[in-house]
Amino acid sequence: MSKDLINGIGLYHEEHGSGFPLLLATGFSGTTRMWSSQVPALSKNHRLIIYDFRGHGQTDAPRDLSRYSMDMMVEDQRQLLRHLGIREAVVGGLSLGGLVAMWLAVRHSELVRALVVADTGPGFRNPETRAKWDQERLKASHLLETGGMEAFMGSEHAKLDYYTTPEVMRTLDPIGISNVNRGVLCNLQMVPLEQIRVPTLVLVGELDKDFVPASEYIHKRIPGSRLVVIPRAGHGANVDNPEAFNQAVLSFLRELGL
Repeated sequence: MSKDLINGIGLYHEEHGSGFPLLLATGFSGTTRMWSSQVPALSKNHRLIIYDFRGHGQTDAPRDLSRYSMDMMVEDQRQLLRHLGIREAVVGGLSLGGLVAMWLAVRHSELVRALVVADTGPGFRNPETRAKWDQERLKASHLLETGGMEAFMGSEHAKLDYYTTPEVMRTLDPIGISNVNRGVLCNLQMVPLEQIRVPTLVLVGELDKDFVPASEYIHKRIPGSRLVVIPRAGHGANVDNPEAFNQAVLSFLRELGL
């Protein structure tokens, strides 16, 4: 466990186990604690790296909105790998974490041996759909900025983020979370999925109704990808059914010879 200066911020990260590196990023308003059911299984034969996004958990939460963007999130991840001396890794994450991983694979393909993308959307191509999404994100930011984490937790905007327990959610910095909302999650562009040329595992909870179609779309667009539906699981598939989630990831890694 360490908090080091990476890309201009103190970035909290953990390493577990040894072997070929596997880096997993959290969902929006998540922390490294959301991976507690993955650490024992996935670190048995692999070097598992988990970390808190900027604005989240134990990583710094700058007050300046200009320090939040998808470009910066991707650069944080690139620099974290470099900081750890890792030249190539399996990279993935849940929801926002999966989106950041896909952008890393597009922009820095040499770092990515394979992708694990869970309960993730690819961004938006339709301007009207993007605008509606942005309106909801801005409403959530207003709640965070005026009422703090309690106001956010009591709203419909937090309903998907149950991979974070209430006690952990209350510890988050509402301004950091709002800045990620405004700077990263607004105006999401579509990932050029056809440019991803690495083996890709797409996971989605069968009850995650908003993201099942998005996961199917990602699967169809990334050449040679595999789609696995996790039974009895919603948006936090790794929390809802950790055994099935872990088995899917480990099977994928074995087939890659890692």
